[in-house]
Amino acid sequence: MWTELSATISSLAVAFFMFEKYLNFFPYTIRWYAERNFRKVVNFVNPYVEISFHEFTSERLKRSDAFFAIQNYLGTISTENARRLKADVVKDSQSVVLSMDANEEVTDVFNGVRVWWASGKIPPQSESISLFPGSEEKRYYKLTFHKHYREIITKSYVQHVLKKGKEIAVKNRQRMLYTNNPSKDWHGWKSTKWGNIVFEHPSTFDTLAMDTAKKEEIKKDLIKFSKGKDYYAKIGKAWKRGYLLYGPPGTGKSSMIAAMANLLDYDVYDLELTTIKDNSELRKLLIETKGKSIIVIEDIDCSLDLTGQRKKRKEKDDDEADKEKDPISKMKREAEEESGSGSKVTLSGLLNVIDGIWRGRMDKHIVMSYCCFEAFKVLAKNYLDIESHELFGKIEELFVETKMSPADVADNLMPKSDEQDEETCLKRLVEALEASKEEARKKSEEEAMLKTKDGVVTEG
Repeated sequence: MWTELSATISSLAVAFFMFEKYLNFFPYTIRWYAERNFRKVVNFVNPYVEISFHEFTSERLKRSDAFFAIQNYLGTISTENARRLKADVVKDSQSVVLSMDANEEVTDVFNGVRVWWASGKIPPQSESISLFPGSEEKRYYKLTFHKHYREIITKSYVQHVLKKGKEIAVKNRQRMLYTNNPSKDWHGWKSTKWGNIVFEHPSTFDTLAMDTAKKEEIKKDLIKFSKGKDYYAKIGKAWKRGYLLYGPPGTGKSSMIAAMANLLDYDVYDLELTTIKDNSELRKLLIETKGKSIIVIEDIDCSLDLTGQRKKRKEKDDDEADKEKDPISKMKREAEEESGSGSKVTLSGLLNVIDGIWRGRMDKHIVMSYCCFEAFKVLAKNYLDIESHELFGKIEELFVETKMSPADVADNLMPKSDEQDEETCLKRLVEALEASKEEARKKSEEEAMLKTKDGVVTEG
């Protein structure tokens, strides 16, 4: 039957081509009337209905969830009768997921009704020659069925496909780490706003060097939020929660983020603001993020120039006339703006998108401080598999008197060879803490001397 359908469609296509060719010699009114009635005849002869599912919706602002659900579903039926398949490795490189390749066709049967699926691409349309790459090809799936079964297909079969496709996606899901691509790379063949790799980080709340009570408090807060979708909808708030992590370098902020992702089974989006041109591009980036994910913005106080924008704008206005007269300066300025140094993302734009980032506008603040004795015991258990030692008392005293980040403590506890046992590692940590204590004492004495010297000079 499919062969007969193809032959019929081919004949109609040839007839329509000849019809269009000679119809151009007639006046517009006659052409319009003839085309309308000719299409009615073609639609009457062709008893089949087609539904297209495109990869992008809303002018490419967002990828279609339906498209990827269909892709997953067709992967289960195309392995039996499709000739061209695409393979992808998931789940720690232990299983292979197959999907239908481009320009391939497969058949499916639902409650005795036969349907046909075809994959295709719409090539980019470029009306002019350009040195820049054009937009990427637009992928789609086309579903064909007899018009007699329109109701069962549109009301039952499509829902069946989407449901099964989502179940397959959950089964084969890998958590991903996304990083935003520079906006200049958003256009072109198979370009995307987000690059991604498989997220594989071993950090958990059990391995975090932090006070146990504080860790439990954060875990309960996260779990409560993850189960609160209906509650947030009830009170009329967006289902999201902001956490502000702050503290010195090496205190475990990145490990905390990984532990959060592992606890909730969420993807992670690492948002680099310096590569974003303006607030509009920031919004487009966030539109393409998925639900159940963590969006990380690191060093926001460094990424946004909150203090120097007015000064730079004034300097630019003062020198604008001179720069326009100097072509070399003009080319240099344009190159700097093109390279990303001309980023115009503003604090207000960021706040409007994610509802606040500064202290006082976040839901929960987490201080990542220097290592304490409770955090040290967690590290000793992780790195040396010990819960007590005669040196623990000495180490506890030193933590009261000096500051050291959890990263530095962990480095001292890690055995550097097979010959080093737990006592060797603990002694190395004691020496490092004592050296840090002595360095802090000398620095304090030098600062005191400088203050005394300044006081004498002032009096003189």
